[in-house]
Amino acid sequence: METQELSVNISSEIEKPTKTAVLDLSAQQIWQDCLNILRNKLSNLNFKTWIEPIVPLRIEQNNFFLQVPSPFFFEWIEEHFYKTINDSLAQAYGKEIPVQYIISQDEDALNENLSPVPSVFSSPRVDETNVPRVSNNQISITPKPQFESGLNPKYKFDHYVKGESNQFALAAALAVANNPGGTSFNPLVVYGGVGLGKTHLVQSIGNQVVRSGKPTRVLYISSEKFTVDFVDAIQKNNIADFSNFYGNIDLLIVDDIQFFAGKEKTQDYFFHIFNALHQQGKQIVLSCDRSPKELKGLNDRLISRFQWGLTTDVQPPDLETRIAILKAKSSTENIEISHEVIEFVASNVTTNIRELEGCLIGITARASLEKRVIDIDLAKDVIRSVIGEFRTHITIEDIQRLVSQQFCIPEDLLRGKTRKQEVVTPRQIAMYLSKELTNSSLNTIGLHFGGRDHSTVIHAYQTVEDNMKNDAKHRQLVLSLKSKLESRL
Repeated sequence: METQELSVNISSEIEKPTKTAVLDLSAQQIWQDCLNILRNKLSNLNFKTWIEPIVPLRIEQNNFFLQVPSPFFFEWIEEHFYKTINDSLAQAYGKEIPVQYIISQDEDALNENLSPVPSVFSSPRVDETNVPRVSNNQISITPKPQFESGLNPKYKFDHYVKGESNQFALAAALAVANNPGGTSFNPLVVYGGVGLGKTHLVQSIGNQVVRSGKPTRVLYISSEKFTVDFVDAIQKNNIADFSNFYGNIDLLIVDDIQFFAGKEKTQDYFFHIFNALHQQGKQIVLSCDRSPKELKGLNDRLISRFQWGLTTDVQPPDLETRIAILKAKSSTENIEISHEVIEFVASNVTTNIRELEGCLIGITARASLEKRVIDIDLAKDVIRSVIGEFRTHITIEDIQRLVSQQFCIPEDLLRGKTRKQEVVTPRQIAMYLSKELTNSSLNTIGLHFGGRDHSTVIHAYQTVEDNMKNDAKHRQLVLSLKSKLESRL
């Protein structure tokens, strides 16, 4: 079926009242015969949901014009019922006839005998809150009822701690929040493991857009909630309202899209919603627990859409970021806790921000309930209950101290600029052990060794690994130092 695209400017704030189309009686009779045929070909649910809302308009220039509720509706029937409808109509008409679809609220297209617009959603139903009011040749709009965004107001960029593990994802999120739909990051897909702050980040986008004061409809929804609403719309024969609702979202945020896996009908519907919003330049933000290309049980065409924009990951935070997160949390909650305890917790809870914050809350609760001082012993008790174990924190200073003792050189030389071989080798071993036994970033390790950059640390690590492979004595020395340090745990 060929369609000629019509450019129609439908303001997101100004909707035209719907006018009643003048129906062609012969088209109505032929369509009634077509309906009788379609009833025998389709299930009762499909017939009521997708066929009954179609209205026959006219036969003109050897084309059969049908009216549908929305472009979303058009895309769905074109993909799923195109041949069935055409064949049934040809049977009722007596010969094949091209079908043209017109969106129900594009009445100007009817009056001008123009073709449909299958590229944008229809406007919302006209009601008292949407009807334009004209005064002194100026159009004014009565404000629409407050729109429930589903956002948690506590999730803000101000409360999101930046670190090496999330800085790119944060930068992308800020760019989208400042210009939704106006960047190449559409969709923006944020992925990462459980408890790494994905929900915080994507909701921060929505909250910033809402606070901007622009007339923008923002919706945050989990994939499970979307699925439940979709099934409910089918059961209540309310698909048109469902599609129209999503068609008027300006910023759609869907969390945990991996749970769409295996839900074929939900994926089909979301595919069309995605296409329609993307065509209009509306912003889409998604989150999942792994890279989209690694998601199982999702349609290839849906995964390809997810890869249209920017995909960025959030990694487990490094030690410095974990410390910053705990300090920010303790400040927000007015918790007095020493740096020593914070560093101890951050050193032992390494992969999950939720566990990290949970430990802090647990420490505070235990201190309050048991009338205890917040110290390392209390932190140990809480960490045992959360992760089942703890380890003593090994610092870079501990490593430097042991290495300098082993090689009988002052610690200052390890942090100095000298390139004498009798210092370079111990320094490289100390850097190697720092990377192996601490959670410090490469940049942090470099700073502890005279402000060297991360490339120097990488070179030192690789050099020690190579020497350990080629020299048994060197390997024994490094392993011995590592064992001494680990014995302190």
